[in-house]
Order: sequence, then structure tokens, then C-alpha cells
Amino acid sequence: MLRAAAAVVQSGGVAVVSHQSAALIHGIELISRPGDVTITGRPARGRTGTAGVHLYTTPLPPEHVTRRVGLPVTTAARTVIDIARTMTFADGVAAADSAIRKGFASKSQLGTVLATCHRRPGVMQARRVVEFANGLAESVLESIARAAFDALGLPPPRLQVWIPAANGEAIGRVDFYWEEYKTIVEVDGAMKYEDPSRARAELRRDKRLREAGYEVVHLTWHDIMVRPAEAAASIRAAFRAAARKADPAA
Repeated sequence: MLRAAAAVVQSGGVAVVSHQSAALIHGIELISRPGDVTITGRPARGRTGTAGVHLYTTPLPPEHVTRRVGLPVTTAARTVIDIARTMTFADGVAAADSAIRKGFASKSQLGTVLATCHRRPGVMQARRVVEFANGLAESVLESIARAAFDALGLPPPRLQVWIPAANGEAIGRVDFYWEEYKTIVEVDGAMKYEDPSRARAELRRDKRLREAGYEVVHLTWHDIMVRPAEAAASIRAAFRAAARKADPAA
């Protein structure tokens, strides 16, 4: 925030904190923390660029600007649309999912802002992001996974589904579920198994899910970010295994 405030002052006071920097101020989660401060505006006469500051010169309607901690900042909805336009599809999805989940912006508000940016570069990708965004995604990793599943041609899964046992008792809630294939995917962050008791509980739950006839696949950040094709292959293998269980003669 101090660096963002300095960038606004150095611009001559005519810039607004935007894009990734605005996301950090709003509390919108990002895939990675940006190095440069990002601002939008036009530098005052005689002002030049500043190292470590990325300046966008896109015009901003007054309704797309608010104030946070004393700084002029793009609204949460405008911030998401700017990220969705200028960064990758996965970056846009992560920001949009986070903003919706935290109540910072609704899909309707994102659509309203998007309608005012119809001539801006990247608007087609931003439109896809808004359509794809889902506030049920509970982490950046889940958002990245959803984007990867889509890019690799997997059918869309349901999110945050409670899975029942044969007696109707809930076994647990899962990250992703493909009902047609009776396949569950859990995405595991680095912190998930640091607590041994939590790790044991997860193993017990996996055992119950498999005994109930579900295929269970666990994927890590590395799987999704570094080897997404292999991650998709493991999910498709689970689909095939579930189909064989359903029809052993097939």
C-alpha cells in the first residue's frame, strides 16, 4: 500500500491504483504476488515513468473508482475485469472466483462493468472469465484447477458436493465431483497434511468414499501448474475405472 501510495503521488495525483495492486488492497486473491505497482491514469505534464510502476492509460468512468485506506482504487468489479482482460484466463478466473466468494463483487456487477469495456483489448477473454466464474471455488488452487480442466477438455465438474454413503449418511464434502463418472477430485495445498490428525482423517474419508464405489483422485499445486496434462490423464483414467465398475462386461 505504501508503494501504491507513492506511485499515485509520483504520477501527479491523477492516477488510480488498479489491476493486481488494487486486488491486493481489496483482498482479492491472486495466483502470484505482483512485483510492480499497477496504476491507471495519465501522468501529469512533465512527469515520467517510474521504475517498478506499471502505468495503464485506459480511461476510467467515475463509478469505477472508489477509495480504500485513503487511496483512489478501482472498484472490486473493475479490478477483476481489468485482470481478466490483461492477464491469463486462469488469473482472471482466480480473481473473479475470489471476489464473488468474498462478496466483493457479484457476477451481475462484473457483467455491468464488462459492458462498459466492450472496446478494450482482451474483452473477449474477460467475457469468458465472467461466464466461467463460480463463487463456490474456495481457493486459488481450486480456481486454477477448474481453468486447467476446462483447457484440457474435461467435462465441467460440480463443486463442493456432499457425498452420501449407502445409508444416506454424508461421508464428506468434496472439491470436485463428476456424477456421471462417480469420480471425485480433491486439490491439496501444501499446508493440508501438516497436521497428522487431519491427514489420518483424510485417509479414512478416502477409504469410505472408495468403499462406497467412488473413484478418488488427489492433485497438488505442482500437478495442476506443472503437469496439467498428466493430471487430466489421471482423471480420465478414473472415469474409465468407474465405467468398468458400473459395467464389468464393457
